[in-house]
This record gives sequence, structure tokens and C-alpha cells, in this order.
Amino acid sequence: MAKTTGAAPKLARALAIVLGTGEFGTGKAGADQIPVRLRAWDGSEAGPPDAPLIEFTSRRALRRILWSPGQLGLSRAYVAGEITAHGDIFEAFAALSSAGKFAEPGPFSPPTPREVWTLLKTGIRLGALGRNPAPPPEEAKVEKHGRRHSKTRDAAAISHHYDVGNDFYRLVLGPSMVYSCAVWSDESRSLEEAQEEKLDLVCRKLGLQPGQRLLDVGCGWGSFALHAAERYGVTVVGITISTEQAELVRKRVAEAGLTDRVDIRVQDYRDIDDGPFDAISSIGMSEHVGREQLDRYVSQLHGLLRPGGRMLNHAISWNAGPTEDDPDSFIPRYVFPDGQMLSLSEVMTALEGGGFEVLDVEALRRHYALTLRAWVKNLEENWDEAVRLTTDGRARIWRLYMAASALGFEGGLTGVNQVLVQKPGGQEPPLRLREWLAG
Repeated sequence: MAKTTGAAPKLARALAIVLGTGEFGTGKAGADQIPVRLRAWDGSEAGPPDAPLIEFTSRRALRRILWSPGQLGLSRAYVAGEITAHGDIFEAFAALSSAGKFAEPGPFSPPTPREVWTLLKTGIRLGALGRNPAPPPEEAKVEKHGRRHSKTRDAAAISHHYDVGNDFYRLVLGPSMVYSCAVWSDESRSLEEAQEEKLDLVCRKLGLQPGQRLLDVGCGWGSFALHAAERYGVTVVGITISTEQAELVRKRVAEAGLTDRVDIRVQDYRDIDDGPFDAISSIGMSEHVGREQLDRYVSQLHGLLRPGGRMLNHAISWNAGPTEDDPDSFIPRYVFPDGQMLSLSEVMTALEGGGFEVLDVEALRRHYALTLRAWVKNLEENWDEAVRLTTDGRARIWRLYMAASALGFEGGLTGVNQVLVQKPGGQEPPLRLREWLAG
């Protein structure tokens, strides 16, 4: 039987402060105010008995939280293995993400002076005070590469996320190696079938025809470029600024016998100067562009597209209303440094303001939740191999990132949209576009 006395009740009081669920002055800032069952390093437990179990395996976790009392401190402790979630990972993260300050979009509000004093007293009583522990080595350090969204810093940010081993990504993403949401005609389909449907849907939306020239911006591991060249007879220029991605894509292109039709480049989208292209795809790339670079992104792609050509922009959107970016939250520190999710309205305004005509918008929010759950399943079923291919910290980052993201899509906090646009001039679009749905 778990101990009900010891470190856990005091630790629960500290967690209630960090989460913003404690009620000071009422005597309720403690175990009955946290949404999880808490187990401390001494084996003691506190909190609702039927709630998901979170274990603090070391005082060092509390020390990190004392130095960074918010999402960053908790994230660092989790990545370092000092906090562990037991049982269903989705239940544990759902309980935490729906509580107090964690349920509020935007930057994390710091504790009040009174709460800070209570945290310090708790740290003293539990023997957790000491120097600020070094962040886990997996934490991004892109700020040393210059100003945000400079080409050098963007390359460093992309490398942080993508250059962690192609074999690791193959394990998580599955054989399709597609790193964007699949399209599920029904939930019984496999991940591979749903990804195949997404690739073909994009080709049909772009109206690809044999002999056309396609630019794939942020080509990933080349699955869309290969699909478009093989199935639709187009020639493709695929660009990425991840050297590891480019190495694998070129190998896949050679194995498919498509070196004469698919050109893979390590190149920033701002440096492309060999248009025009008949069609442009940007699938899961524009989240890396940044709000201040969005108009430049649109202008550059508009200039590369021939009159009458179509472009499809597939991107995650922020659905929770205006908010400020928080550079000290989990995603920018560990997953997507400098990435920004923009609202659909911001993207539409930029596309129309940049000279494009909007032809179609399709929301795929539920599809991304299904995709992320499939990726989490792949990771969980191959956990030991994932750790061997990277690090325990990296595998933990991906588990947290994908599970939390799935919950964000299911709760409507985030969405994902395919926006199809056309550059005016040239051939008119058909009177009805939705014939691609029956493709």
C-alpha cells in the first residue's frame, strides 16, 4: 500500500501552485486541488486516488520547478526522466493540460510573490533547494545563430527538429515517411492507407498533368514528390534545409529510378530563382516561416508560379484566438524552435493580399488527431528501439509532443487546413472543383 505521509502532500501543494489550481486562504492548496495522483521519490502518494498517476522520481524535478515554476520547469523534468507518467499517456496529459493555468492559451503566468514564498518553503522542507540544474541536452539553442527567421537561424531550427536520425522518423511515421496529417475516409483505415489518400488528394487538388513542373516546398522525406512523379508524370523540384532529409530523399529517388524527374535540393525557399512552376505544394512547411516572414513567403511563391497555376498550402492553424508567443514553453524549447502557428484568417489574408485567388479551403482537424494517435502508437510499441536510435530524452519529447498535440486537435485548440489558391491569368478553374473528392 502506498504511503500517505511523506513528501507527496507537500509536493502536491507545490504542484497546485504551479498549475494554478490551489486556493490560498481556504486551506485547499494541496492534494485535493491537483488533477492527478502524485507519487513522490519516497514512495508516498497524494491526490485523487482514481486520477492518472504522475511520479516524481527525484527531488531534482522539484528543484527545476522552483527555478522555472511553469511549463518549462515541468517539461525539463519530464524530458530528463525525473517525472514519469504511468498508464495511459493521453489520460495523464489530458488531466494536466485541462487544469488551471495549463488550460489557458498563451504565455504561462508566473506565481505571485506569496506563491513563490510557499514554493521556496516547500523546497526547503523537502531538501530540494540547490543550483539550477542544466537543461537536458535535447533543449534547442537556436538563438546563438542570429536573429529569428534569418536563413542561418532557420537552418539551425530545422536541423534541431529533423536531423535526429531518419531511422527514428521511419519508426514513428511508418513506411510512408509522411510527416503531416493523413486523410482518413473512415477510422478503420490504416495509417499507410490514409497517408496515400492524402498524397493523392493533393495531386488532384493541384490538377497535376504529365509534363508539368511542380515545386514541393519543404519536401520532407520525399513521399509527395515521389507520388506526384510516379502517379502523375510531373517533374518535381523538392527543397528542404535538412541535410539528413535530403540524403534519404535522394536515395529513395534513385531507388525508384526517378532521378531524371525529381531534383532534391538543400535550399531555402527564399533562394529559389528558377521558376516558373505549373504548381506548388507546401505541406506542413509554412509553420516554420513565422508571422513576420509570411508576406515574403507568399510573394516569393507567387512569383515562382506561372499564371493560372495552383498552389496548395497545408498548415496547422491556431484556433484559440489572439495570444502572445511563449518562448519558454515546451514546443519552442524542445520541438519547433521559432515555429509559429498562425490563424487561418491570417494565412488567408496574406494569400489574398499577395495576389492569389482562393479556390478552396478544407479543414482536417480531426484527421490530424487520428494521425498523431497512430504515431504515438508506433512510438509506444517500439519504445526501446526509439531510445536506442536517439536518446531517452528525445523519445520522451516526442511522446509528450505528439500526445499533447493530439489532445489539442481533439479539443479544437489547433486545426489544420488545406488552402488551395490560383495565380490569376491563364486557364480558368473549372466551374466545380470538388470532383477530386471522388478520386
